[in-house]
Amino acid sequence: MSSMDKVVAITGASSGIGAATARELAARGAAVVLGARRTDRLDALVADIRSAGGRADLVETDVTRRADLERLVALAVDRYGRLDVLVANAGVARIAPVAALDVDDWDAMIDVNLRGVLHGIAAALPVFRERGHGHFVTTVSTSGLKIVPGQAVYAGTKNAVRTLLEALRQESTDGVLRTTSISPGYVRTELVDYVSDPEQREQAQQAMADLGISPDAVARAIAFAIEQPDDVEIGDLTIRPTRQG
Repeated sequence: MSSMDKVVAITGASSGIGAATARELAARGAAVVLGARRTDRLDALVADIRSAGGRADLVETDVTRRADLERLVALAVDRYGRLDVLVANAGVARIAPVAALDVDDWDAMIDVNLRGVLHGIAAALPVFRERGHGHFVTTVSTSGLKIVPGQAVYAGTKNAVRTLLEALRQESTDGVLRTTSISPGYVRTELVDYVSDPEQREQAQQAMADLGISPDAVARAIAFAIEQPDDVEIGDLTIRPTRQG
């Protein structure tokens, strides 16, 4: 393993890609500051990382609340004196045709997947600017690359984030800021476990079980992007199972 002298905050860190990323980066030497709503899982994760000799801290974080992202960033700065990377990983998926008019689900995806990323940018960007460098990494999705029925709003939120980061990249060519969008395909996570329609949920869970790759694979991709020299930016990275269409 390399020695990654970075301070990295991660949202959605209680399971799946977020938890795998926390373990991967901590094993490489980074200090990880973890945010999620399920603090019982964060407690266990932080304990595991520390028992292995790593550095980890946590704070309860709901990305729909701007103040929570400010607390996450502040914890990193207070504990380690800086923040180098924010991994905006928190996300929710709801699958249904637009005609179902599941407006509450639309709102949830917009609030978490898009507004949550904006809250993270608002909290971390001033810190990055003051320090003279910083890196935003977001988990988007191949759903935004291959549009399919039932995922219109979910894919829309992910493509909105992809657009947001590309615009931020173009606004930040002074060498201070790097941006990376990671687009995973099927990954074995809990993402679709909360789809309300039983049939849609079962189909999505079966696809993940049949095709899904380990969250560790995405974590390694995130580590690869972070470990590049400061003058190298991995702007968009797609990682999917070899058997996914």
